[in-house]
Amino acid sequence: MAGILAWFWNERFWLPHNVTWADLKNTEEATFPQAEDLYLAFPLAFCIFMVRLLFERFVAKPCAIALNIQASGPQIAQPNAILEKVFTAITKHPDEKRLEGLSKQLDWDVRSIQRWFRQRRNQEKPSTLTRFCESMWRFSFYLYVFTYGVRFLKKTPWLWNTRHCWYNYPYQPLTTDLHYYYILELSFYWSLMFSQFTDIKRKDFGIMFLHHLVSVFLITFSYVNNMARVGTLVLCLHDSADALLEAAKMANYAKFQKMCDLLFVMFAMVFITTRLGIFPLWVLNTTLFESWEIVGPYPSWWVFNLLLLLIQGLNCFWSYLIVKIACKAISKGKAGKWNPLHVSKDDRSDIESSSDEEDSEHLGKNSHTATTTNGTSGTNGYLLTGPCSMDD
Repeated sequence: MAGILAWFWNERFWLPHNVTWADLKNTEEATFPQAEDLYLAFPLAFCIFMVRLLFERFVAKPCAIALNIQASGPQIAQPNAILEKVFTAITKHPDEKRLEGLSKQLDWDVRSIQRWFRQRRNQEKPSTLTRFCESMWRFSFYLYVFTYGVRFLKKTPWLWNTRHCWYNYPYQPLTTDLHYYYILELSFYWSLMFSQFTDIKRKDFGIMFLHHLVSVFLITFSYVNNMARVGTLVLCLHDSADALLEAAKMANYAKFQKMCDLLFVMFAMVFITTRLGIFPLWVLNTTLFESWEIVGPYPSWWVFNLLLLLIQGLNCFWSYLIVKIACKAISKGKAGKWNPLHVSKDDRSDIESSSDEEDSEHLGKNSHTATTTNGTSGTNGYLLTGPCSMDD
């Protein structure tokens, strides 16, 4: 075990040339980041999760009820053993051939079977009240942590001149505010990692899990080798759009359409500006070029920048989805009312419609049309959750 630890904490990997872990031990004059500090994130993540439960129960739920958001779920599908077996063991989205076979077996028309599967899928969806409470919790946290980050960073020299992220590196003392900011963000992402398995399931579960994993690793990595200064810039920049997204979702759930539209436009502008403009031109510029000039590359430097480039790849992917959703919303708006968060029905993020109009859409159409109706909704699911990253 001692050999494994010695290999893992190899100074030649983690630190610049001629720097050792002994040089970064805490003294009476200065405090530096220590790897054992990060253990604090686990009990804090549990505390954040408990605070979330209390917040949703005693703050968000009364607010939702005051806005006339009901807890009632969708219509319950009538019990049927054969269809239930198909639903649970084979598929939740039967194709035309299977629908025809079930129709002959049960002596039901295809439309009734489609309606049954739609209602059965909806039974597993959370109510609007549940979604509102989740969004209100995330909105509150994102707003708090972004406000704290801005208040903290405006007093630091590296916000105004990013070269200060690397002057005297790695002998940069750890301040109380920076330590609190880092541990709070890390604890929140750990809580997201765990709660994602119990939260509302959406189509981008896999990519969001990857994002949370990269974020946790990036925060941990930058703290251990004392790249915390530039790390605070990354965190604050990525928190800037998240509160707007959650606010737009809350307005959508409360049926405040004009407010939802305005917040969505604001979110899209902030997201694309910060993540496709400011992040690469400001943050990646300093981590790739200014740090190379002042400190020089070393093994963990390459890993850190590769993680940032991976985050930027996710930013590009989500920006593409946001633009795609906006274009669809605008094109639909030409024919009537537009709603950027509901360009199409998301069969995981939103309750599917059981109206006669939608039933008629499912009849007499080929599989390509059905894919167009439901397949494009996947981007809506990404939009509703994806950009919440290092956060999202």
